[in-house]
Amino acid sequence: MSLLLGKVSMDESELKSILTKIKYGESDWQEADRLFILKSMIEHIGSTDGELRDQLIYTSFYRLIIESNQLEPEILNELLDTCLNDLLFKGIGEKETDTVFTRAFTTLLIAIILNRDNQANFLSPSTVYSIKEKLIKYINLERDLRGYVAGKGWAHSIAHVADTFEELVKNPKLDTEVYPEILKTLWSKILISNSVYVHDEDERILIPILEMLERGLDVQEIEELMQHLPIELMAQKEQLEDEKYWLLVFNIKTFLKSFHIKINGNSKLLSFQKSIEQCLTKIH
Repeated sequence: MSLLLGKVSMDESELKSILTKIKYGESDWQEADRLFILKSMIEHIGSTDGELRDQLIYTSFYRLIIESNQLEPEILNELLDTCLNDLLFKGIGEKETDTVFTRAFTTLLIAIILNRDNQANFLSPSTVYSIKEKLIKYINLERDLRGYVAGKGWAHSIAHVADTFEELVKNPKLDTEVYPEILKTLWSKILISNSVYVHDEDERILIPILEMLERGLDVQEIEELMQHLPIELMAQKEQLEDEKYWLLVFNIKTFLKSFHIKINGNSKLLSFQKSIEQCLTKIH
């Protein structure tokens, strides 16, 4: 049965009530019309009600898929298809609009499905590669970089998609040959000059990069990108207004400092730590 066919979805208040009852044990998924609720959760995945979006819909997906393994592979595949083809690019390119919540929480649902596949192996290799292509396209096009939004809660598009890349690079069906492409894509989101990352985005971007290093990414790939940073900054200084240039400097320095801290004590990366220190002295 298609999740997207049949009954129309319920409204937010009804969904909130049902998910709250399930969360606190007053009802359970066995008693509920599961497919109808799933359709409604997908419909409202980007709700501006932070409690519904984050504490109820996202948490319910996590519990259903990861903790209790209650969703069959065919349902997970359909959810994934809906994410990749209907939700991930909703309003893409917009800034300061509410569509960012749909995109950001869609990436988290993709992360949950990938996490499940890493345990249960139900996605085809071609599907995993399709996820890689869509995530790269998405992060390259995302312009709304807000973290916490007053009155609406977390958007955090870059942090959330970084979490999704972490699950992706853990997938055994993904060849390490694609790691440099993913690295460059994530790296490009450090070179931001129109806003400052203030909600630990730098650390979240680092997590999939460190995961790739553990799984076979050559540190030389990162060395080359880092060595190019001072040159890139000099070029940008000629083109950017002063304020935007210093936002860019701040984002780069924060990222490099976080990188240095994260690999501190890793004997295999001592020379790379020195490279980071040298790079930081050149950035001003």
